[in-house]
Amino acid sequence: MTHQDKTYIRRWYWSGAILVFVILVIGGITRLTGSGLSMTDWKPIMGSIPPLTETQWEDAFDQYKQFPEYQVVNRGMSMSEFKFIFFWEYLHRMAARFLGLVFIIPFAWFTVKKKFDKTQFRRALFLMTLGIAQALMGWYMVMSGLIDIPAVSHYRLAAHLSLAFIIFGACLWFALDLYDKKQVEISGRSELNRWLILFTVLLVIQIVWGAFVAGLNAGHIYNTFPKMYQYWFPPELWISEPLLINFIENIVTVQWMHRVVGTLLALIVIVMWVRAIQLKSDLTTRMWSFSLFSVVLIQYLIGVFTLIYHVPVWLGVLHQAVAMILLGVVLGYFHHIKQPKPLQFN
Repeated sequence: MTHQDKTYIRRWYWSGAILVFVILVIGGITRLTGSGLSMTDWKPIMGSIPPLTETQWEDAFDQYKQFPEYQVVNRGMSMSEFKFIFFWEYLHRMAARFLGLVFIIPFAWFTVKKKFDKTQFRRALFLMTLGIAQALMGWYMVMSGLIDIPAVSHYRLAAHLSLAFIIFGACLWFALDLYDKKQVEISGRSELNRWLILFTVLLVIQIVWGAFVAGLNAGHIYNTFPKMYQYWFPPELWISEPLLINFIENIVTVQWMHRVVGTLLALIVIVMWVRAIQLKSDLTTRMWSFSLFSVVLIQYLIGVFTLIYHVPVWLGVLHQAVAMILLGVVLGYFHHIKQPKPLQFN
């Protein structure tokens, strides 16, 4: 694989990461505006054509009226209101389909032109598989809100969001791997790596519980900080049986868990920054530590304001977007401190 081939493939990975980020933002708007159940069928090909005439719009609206969200939540909504929520779900689906084309067409071209080596071909297949799984999971999630309860399963929402983060992270990591990395001695490399592993494990937990908070609308209760009203430990924390079910289905416990893990992440990132300085790491490593600290601080503050202002759309979307940026910074830091392997060109 030539240096030029690596450049093309790296740009392809970067385009995937950027598009996943854009889709995440659109998906956040879709969820927070209550638009996710406005399209009640899944037609990967014909669904690309929106209603164009008044008759088609009436048919789409009539179809929506047959499902619980209209009957329970939106009964009496106007056609203009329906068009608004339809627009965001349609845009979300179209962006996802465009991402599919951005993956499939270059993949086919790289394969036919034999631009991949074995590693990149396996990685490309992995991304293609994740993309297919994400499309199926998206519809599986929507289906959960079309049966009896007009809300998607928070478990399926968490799976859908987690897959988006995995695809974003994989694209980013694969792109970074295609840069020619110089051998650099990093003081405290092993210790910083251990702190990063701990941070990443907690970040994964935080992302999943963030999805639970979103899916259960848990951000609309106990809208005070740092206490939950006058409590550090609200009385409803352990009201469900068995005890462990509280962590994933009790909206009070789910929000409390999100607060606690977020605070742990903030404390850990402070320690990481201080340790990078104490270990006399190189300037680039200290900058990565400071960047991680800065993004966590920004995300923490956004989370607090999102809570106390009862989850306005723009803050909720910003909170979700910065979470993906945070993952990107973590992966960039990881990639910086890992032992480099020299690139081979032929």
